[in-house]
Amino acid sequence: MKRVPVNKIIPFSSVDGPGNRTAVFLQGCNFDCRYCHNPETRNVCRDCGECVKSCPSGALKLGESRVVFEPAACVSCDACIHICRYGCSPRIRNMTPEEVMEAVQKQVPFIRGITVSGGECTLYPEFLTDLFVLCKKEGLGTLIDSNGTLDFSEYPELTAVTDGVMLDIKAWDDEEHKKVTGVSGVVVRKNALELASAGKLLEVRTVVVPGLFDCEETVRETARQLRPYLAYGNIRYKLIRYRKIGVREQYAVVCRSPSEEMMERLADIVRSEGLDDVIVI
Repeated sequence: MKRVPVNKIIPFSSVDGPGNRTAVFLQGCNFDCRYCHNPETRNVCRDCGECVKSCPSGALKLGESRVVFEPAACVSCDACIHICRYGCSPRIRNMTPEEVMEAVQKQVPFIRGITVSGGECTLYPEFLTDLFVLCKKEGLGTLIDSNGTLDFSEYPELTAVTDGVMLDIKAWDDEEHKKVTGVSGVVVRKNALELASAGKLLEVRTVVVPGLFDCEETVRETARQLRPYLAYGNIRYKLIRYRKIGVREQYAVVCRSPSEEMMERLADIVRSEGLDDVIVI
C-alpha cells in the first residue's frame, strides 16, 4: 500500500476550488519560496524527537524509530513547529489512498469534490492517481493545487482522473523563478500551456511581492501566453497579495506587501491581455 505524509485534512473548504470541497494537504515540497506562508509543510519530519518535550498536551511521543502523532490529543498550539530547526511539522499521518478516502467519505454527499494540495502534492503522483480513481467511483470531482514541477505529460493516468489543476506561477522569467524558489520554472511554464490546451488549467496564481521579482512582467506574460487557450476552457487568474503572516522570520523583513493600487493595476493588465476572470485577494 502507498503511504504518504498527510499534514491535514479540512473536511469542508470553500476556498480550495469551486463549491464545497474536502481539502487534503500533503507534507513535503521541492520549492523553497522566500515568501512561503506555510514553511512547516516544506520538509518531511526527520524524527529527531526534539519537539516531543515541547508538546504541552502529550500529542507527540517518541517511538522506537520515529515521532508518533496522536491527533486526538493535539491542541494546535504550534509549539512543535516553532521549535523545529528543520522546517518540518511532526503533526502528520502516513496514510494510504484508501484511508484518506475513508476520511473524505464522511463528508459525502455534502461536498462537490476534493482538492489535494501541500506542501507539493505532486511529489506523490501514484498516490494521487489511486486516490482520484477512488473519488471518481464516488462521483467526486478531483482538483490539484500545484507548483507545477511535475511534468503532467509523463503521467497520463493521473491527468485522466484529474478534473483541473490550480497552478502557481511564481515568476515568468527563469532567473527570477530561481531567485524566488531556488528551482527552475521551465517545467512550470510547459505545464501551464499544456494543461491549458487540454482544458485542465482551472486557475493560475501569482503571489505579488514587490521588489522580489518583476510582478508586472510575470502577470502580463502569463496572461498573454494563456489567452489563446481560453477556447478550451475558462482560466481564472488569482492575484494574491503577499502578507507577512506565517512567513519565516528571516524573510519577513525582506519582502513587502503590495499596495491596493498595485494589485488593481495588475488586475487591469490581466484583463487587457484577454483574461476576464480575475480575483484579487
